[in-house]
Amino acid sequence: MLWIKAFHIVFVASWFAGLFYLPRIFVNLAMVPPESVAERERLLVMARKLMRFTTMLAVPALGLGVWLWWGYGIGRGPGNGWMHAKLLVVVLTVAYHHVCGLLLRRFERGENRRQHVWYRWFNEAPVLMMVAAVVLVVVKPF
Repeated sequence: MLWIKAFHIVFVASWFAGLFYLPRIFVNLAMVPPESVAERERLLVMARKLMRFTTMLAVPALGLGVWLWWGYGIGRGPGNGWMHAKLLVVVLTVAYHHVCGLLLRRFERGENRRQHVWYRWFNEAPVLMMVAAVVLVVVKPF
């Protein structure tokens, strides 16, 4: 079980690293002047590759988490309300990942309507989700 837990943590941390950086690319894309086609294309290539890689990291992170939950019973039974809250954080993280994909497709189609400041704020959400998940798993407040 400890090997599963260790790899789960590694994949989750890697997944979040991608979720931290992808919106930073969106910030830069939102700031590209319309005449800078080469810069825009370079940033889009970076964003596409990062999105693909981040998605590949999310799959084993989620799979290993399910294995720990269902296979080993971590967070099951009475006194494990923290797990319900953590699962909510996981759902929010998956939703955030999905929204990043939608935003990337908007950039690809040239349909972005948001300013770079919005993306700077959007970039803070995964930090809050990671803090919440770590506190719930380590402290187990309820």
